[in-house]
Amino acid sequence: MNETKSVPVTQEALRGLFTGCADYTERFIRCGLTAELSLPVCWLDGVVSGSALGLEILRPLTELLRAGDLSGEDAALERCLAGLVYRCSAERITDLDAAAEALCRGCCLVLFEELGCALSFETRSAQRRAVAEPSLEKSLKGGKDSFTETLRVNTALVRQRLNTPSLKLTESSLGRRSRTRVALLYLEGAARAETVRELARRLDRVDVEALLSLGPLERGLADCPASPFPQLLHTERPDRFAMHLDQGRVGLLVDGLPVGLLLPASLPAFLEVTGDGGMHPLVSGSLAALRWLALGIGLLLPGFYTAVALYHPEMIPTRLLLSIIRAEQDLPFSTALEVLGMLAAFSLLQEAGLRMPNPIGDTVSIIGALIVGQAAVEAKLVSPIAIIVVAVSGIACYTLPSQDLGFALRLGRLALLLGAIFAGLYGLGLAGCLLLLHLAELESFGTPYLSPSPSARPPLLPWLRKLLRGGKAP
Repeated sequence: MNETKSVPVTQEALRGLFTGCADYTERFIRCGLTAELSLPVCWLDGVVSGSALGLEILRPLTELLRAGDLSGEDAALERCLAGLVYRCSAERITDLDAAAEALCRGCCLVLFEELGCALSFETRSAQRRAVAEPSLEKSLKGGKDSFTETLRVNTALVRQRLNTPSLKLTESSLGRRSRTRVALLYLEGAARAETVRELARRLDRVDVEALLSLGPLERGLADCPASPFPQLLHTERPDRFAMHLDQGRVGLLVDGLPVGLLLPASLPAFLEVTGDGGMHPLVSGSLAALRWLALGIGLLLPGFYTAVALYHPEMIPTRLLLSIIRAEQDLPFSTALEVLGMLAAFSLLQEAGLRMPNPIGDTVSIIGALIVGQAAVEAKLVSPIAIIVVAVSGIACYTLPSQDLGFALRLGRLALLLGAIFAGLYGLGLAGCLLLLHLAELESFGTPYLSPSPSARPPLLPWLRKLLRGGKAP
């Protein structure tokens, strides 16, 4: 096996490596000011904290009483490791690539050229986005903080929830150019060792130039990348992240991304809400049932309405059928084209609301839906019932906690609608069976996609039975 020869860390080597980088800064420091020993110090301007660099590194090195008796680089290296510099940690680096990576991470390097090494002190700038409230996952009774773009802040937020040494954390770097740090977290004794090993193996297999988004990471970790259904849980809330770790899942945090990934994933896990644990079992169970009902409505309602209107009008009550017939008399398009067109218009409004700035996006979503819908009805392009069906289906998808699952349901809804257009309820049933078969075949790290969540509450029937018998509610 060929071994890669390490390049010594020198000032000239670092200059050549950072040629053309205007933020690369270096400075010679004479230890103790009156001593003959001088050491080069280098850093990347803007990435490091200037106050920490000056007060905790440069000042101790130049103080006469602390560094005045340094006679050579060997003594200086030993004194720095023994506490000459006011930093909580120091790392000795003997390879040029590792030194460059440390500089890019926000470290300051003190070079010892005669020894061919450097000491790395972390002086990363504290200028970062503060911990704020979650913007996508609203919290009623849970925590009000969310992940940020700084990896160490995110791991600290998780540590605040799980104050135990059983919370294990390992780090690795992904991306040949970005060298993005990725942290793997799990609770020893709760997570399966096979899942942890398999995740570490897949992380080593991810080969990308730069890890700047979650897309390449998800495709490299998913069991079936071709499936539109999400196979990794996403969350921006540390309390939900800790809850899933406690259930035995394994988490991933990526430096630069304010989102946590969790696996293995299952369909019931995407419908869980952290605040349900703080509610009465009857209330939380009712809300869970409501979310499952919303999933069924958002997926089946457009296809069911189209199938009944086109092929099975005898299933519609007489008065409702007469109302639909009167609304459809002067329309130039069939029911199938109406529903397809309204679904496309609703999706356009959704995307416009997401991509535009918040004040404008909310206005476009509300006013656009009202004006376009009313104008389409008055122009007799679509029927009011088609607008109602599409709007109810879209609102039902909005009640789902996971946006990724909502995007997948859009495609599933379209597939079921096409089946209903071509073969009525038979086509709808066939498309539904194929969709169910696909979900049944999906797995996430050995866990079936349709398996119940480990935190799922027992059914309400035992609770109600005990209550009716006169016992206290559990």
